[in-house]
Amino acid sequence: MTQDHLSVTLSALADPTRRAILTRLSAGEASVNELAEPFAMTLPAISKHLKVLERAGLISRSRTAQWRPCRLEAAPMRGVADWIENYRRFWDGSLDHLDDYLSEIQKGEKS
Repeated sequence: MTQDHLSVTLSALADPTRRAILTRLSAGEASVNELAEPFAMTLPAISKHLKVLERAGLISRSRTAQWRPCRLEAAPMRGVADWIENYRRFWDGSLDHLDDYLSEIQKGEKS
């Protein structure tokens, strides 16, 4: 069964450890050991998180001699941002209506 890219990306982003890894990678490349440092988990557990991120296209790995740095690939998050944007417009519109309604109530109380 083929999953759509948005579902794969959201699934990868659902885990707080993976989000923390992405936050760290937004500052630049890092090795698996560097990424594992702040977490109380084994390297194999971190590797599993990295595989999920890699399958979602959120990170890439390269090889320089023995160093295999991980790099953030933010493009898949554009799809998430675009999808969420529809809901931001909905909430902005709802809050504008609420603001108008409250202004009308306040005008009525002052009269």
